[in-house]
Amino acid sequence: MKVTLLEPLRVPEALIQSLGQGITERGHEFEYYSDKTTDPAELIKRSQGADIVMIANNPYPAEVIEALDQLKLINVAFTGVDHVDASATKAKNIAIANAAGYSNQAVAELVIGLTLDVYRSMTQGDSDIRQADNFPGLIQGREIKGKTVGIIGTGKIGLMTAQLFKAFGANVIAYNRSEKAEALEMGIEYKSLDEVMAESDIISIHLPLNDSTRGTISKEKLELMKESAILINCARGPIIDNEALAHLLNAGKIAGAGIDVFDMEPPIPSDYPLLSAKNTVLTPHVAYLTDESMVLRAHIAFENTLAYLDGKPQNIVN
Repeated sequence: MKVTLLEPLRVPEALIQSLGQGITERGHEFEYYSDKTTDPAELIKRSQGADIVMIANNPYPAEVIEALDQLKLINVAFTGVDHVDASATKAKNIAIANAAGYSNQAVAELVIGLTLDVYRSMTQGDSDIRQADNFPGLIQGREIKGKTVGIIGTGKIGLMTAQLFKAFGANVIAYNRSEKAEALEMGIEYKSLDEVMAESDIISIHLPLNDSTRGTISKEKLELMKESAILINCARGPIIDNEALAHLLNAGKIAGAGIDVFDMEPPIPSDYPLLSAKNTVLTPHVAYLTDESMVLRAHIAFENTLAYLDGKPQNIVN
């Protein structure tokens, strides 16, 4: 079989070559592109003849998939696979694998970081202190200890985030379609989505993006939040009605937000509502992006490829 890595994985090329040896040692061909492209024609060209393509968070649209007759597996070095056209893969019976788990720690840590920034105004404080003689004064913050944190989605990342919040002394409640034994063992209490939205001081979103979760945190759900509550989203932007979120922030109906994901990938249009929302800390979809997570991601992605080549597919998500 031929395996083609279509884009870099943010790790040293020496690691890619080392991991690729597992493919060639099995008698298969490995090809690697060290630059990223979003051009469908170029993606088709690079993918021609490949039985397995490996990508990260680069879009892989229907027109590319439909042009390939040999492709058997799209191996996504990312947790979410919503950037791969699912209907096209289904029509051609192409499997999709993902690298779930590589960024659990990275995402959970950024949730905590955004919470601390919103609570302690670190970004604003940095800007204020740089005004020198025009320093506007001190901003009084809040502590995580004793607060009720609502985790919406108790997968691996949600539970790791809950664990970190509990280490700060927070009480954790959660909403999920099904209760997880691991969460119950941690002392997490499951409640309805409305209850979690209404009772939490800090809400952290950890749902995947699919047809059933898109728009889950609607205007109506956001309006259930306390005026003192804050919302953190390091999952996927379209899970939330972000226009409604911005409106409620500006109206003082929600105290603050920390947002890493939007309705599109950066760059964000200048008129996007969250860019001008009050008491909001924004980061450019980097929750997953640490040195450590990138190395782990590369290892998981190549393990997925080797498992498929060995006739033991793993992490298949379609």
